[in-house]
Amino acid sequence: MSKSTEKAGSSGRFGARYGVVVRNRVRDIDKMRTSAHECPRCHRDSVSRVSSGIWECSKCDAKFAAGAYSPISKKETSEEFKAAQAAKVESEANVKTKGA
Repeated sequence: MSKSTEKAGSSGRFGARYGVVVRNRVRDIDKMRTSAHECPRCHRDSVSRVSSGIWECSKCDAKFAAGAYSPISKKETSEEFKAAQAAKVESEANVKTKGA
């Protein structure tokens, strides 16, 4: 029987080679790359990676270019975060002006 790779995940194939930081990085990238992502057109969790930077929805057959390991780039994520923070600050300011 082989050893369990519950902790190591997909990077268990490397064994004790390459160092723990590199193996953890590969594990996280593999997990992100192979998981289901939301389609920008039909909003279902059915987008899978065709090749590096090419993503395809299995439901609506939308094919688009995005990041190599994730269809959502870090830039988009940070812009969404900034917009959410701005909305939160604005709503807090509205609550303070109504309460005063």
